[in-house]
Amino acid sequence: MSTPFASAAPYHARYRPPYPAEFYTLLADRFALDGWQTVLDLGAGPGANSLALAPLVDHVYAVDPEPAMLAEGRRLAEERGCTNVSWLEGDASVVSRLCLPRIDLCIIGSAFRRMDRARVLADLDAMLAPRGGIVLVSSAAGSEGRRPPWITVVEEVCAHFLGADGRTADDVADPDEPASREDLDERLAKSAFSRIDTTTWNQRLRFTADQLIGLQLSFPGPARPCSVTGRAPSSPRCVRPCWTTIRAARTPGPSPSRPPSRRGPGRDRGPGSLTGPAAVQ
Repeated sequence: MSTPFASAAPYHARYRPPYPAEFYTLLADRFALDGWQTVLDLGAGPGANSLALAPLVDHVYAVDPEPAMLAEGRRLAEERGCTNVSWLEGDASVVSRLCLPRIDLCIIGSAFRRMDRARVLADLDAMLAPRGGIVLVSSAAGSEGRRPPWITVVEEVCAHFLGADGRTADDVADPDEPASREDLDERLAKSAFSRIDTTTWNQRLRFTADQLIGLQLSFPGPARPCSVTGRAPSSPRCVRPCWTTIRAARTPGPSPSRPPSRRGPGRDRGPGSLTGPAAVQ
């Protein structure tokens, strides 16, 4: 069954900026990813996180309710020769019934704010391996707490071509930002993932006018025709300061020894420090 994300799928795959490389490096170190792990990417979309983590682990299960998003993910995986990602249709409410193996790491992006958070955290607690963890990752435009001035221009253009209800300020500015960080922290505190560690990166991204248009079309919304006359010059750039945040819970302690990596040389990692459920946002 199609969702409001169907028409956004090709734009999402092409125009959403990736998370910084440091994010995946941190996950590899913190969760001792050495080619033996199983990862669940819940609300995967076209699989940006799945494809980035696939070379570091044994297998990734990319789960999303939108078939068009999964189709984009399969296409990208084929283009990159990635064969250890399974693309499964479903939402967070059915994840416990997908008959997945024990999960070492679950990663959730912006989709977390649209989930029944208490329920999904409880379900994941039952699905994770004893030393498993959760990653909740989000990104937003501008410095934290400050609205970039260029968003006003984007809002005016969206209102002109999509109508006043075509895109909200939150969609334009913070498409991945949870509705309330305080609420999220409170939810985590009441769950099995109550020990939280936070890491934030700042980025500066450059967009052409065409890329900014594609970015707006990557957000969910009702399908509607949109005609733009003329073409913006290719030279103007919009500099978009961004920050990406993850929160992680850790319990000090030695990790058990692991067999050699199945993913080839250079994948073995040193001992990790996670001994119980972990959350990363």
